[in-house]
Amino acid sequence: MGGSVLFIPGFFALASLGVYTLSVNFPEHTGVHSNSSDLKFPTNMDELQRVANFLHDYKNDHFNYVMVLFTSAYLYKQTFAIPGSVFMNLLAGALYGPWVGFILCCFLISCGSSFCYLLSDFFGKKYIIQYFPQKVKYFQTLIEENLDSLFFFLLFLRLFPMSPNWFMNMASPIVNIPLDIFFLSILVGSMPYIFICVQTGCVLSQIRSLDEIFTLWTMAKLCGIAIVALLPGFLIKKHCAKQKKKE
Repeated sequence: MGGSVLFIPGFFALASLGVYTLSVNFPEHTGVHSNSSDLKFPTNMDELQRVANFLHDYKNDHFNYVMVLFTSAYLYKQTFAIPGSVFMNLLAGALYGPWVGFILCCFLISCGSSFCYLLSDFFGKKYIIQYFPQKVKYFQTLIEENLDSLFFFLLFLRLFPMSPNWFMNMASPIVNIPLDIFFLSILVGSMPYIFICVQTGCVLSQIRSLDEIFTLWTMAKLCGIAIVALLPGFLIKKHCAKQKKKE
């Protein structure tokens, strides 16, 4: 069932130390917003605005350092399933603009989720089964019922805004979802959500709460896109069923 689960807190401690070291060793800079106390993982829009101001001020003179810090922080949150990725996506839009921010976040969310998958695969399977037996069993049933169109089914789950992505990242190796299909489904499936966040991040100063981003209309559109993603899978399943009847 893999290695000892004690490796996970060890990796977490090392990763935490790395992100912390980056955050407290900024190159010297005297800018309008160069207050290092503002640099932390944001949990609301006010904190996000302060972090964005701080990093934007540094980015002009220390682009590579800010990029390394942002990338490390994003991967850290995704790898260890820490809530708050929406703020990182908004921050990407504020720092890098709509297209660079979009591409960067799509890549990082796919890589970070894959690292979470690998941690679960090597060290956490037994404990996820132990603490979430019903959820794992239900997920396993869904995967087995959609094996003929696995990619499109996973795409639907990633596009659907209410899906528990943190759980799917950890449970996917348990139900034998291949890593390449897992990675690709996240890369494609996260695009609409990330696009909305990054575009909004470009006008961050005009946003006061997350409710202004994820309105009922926005959620309905995401659900609609998710349903459309099911159509190819439905057609594939129908075709496979016909082939089995012929046999």
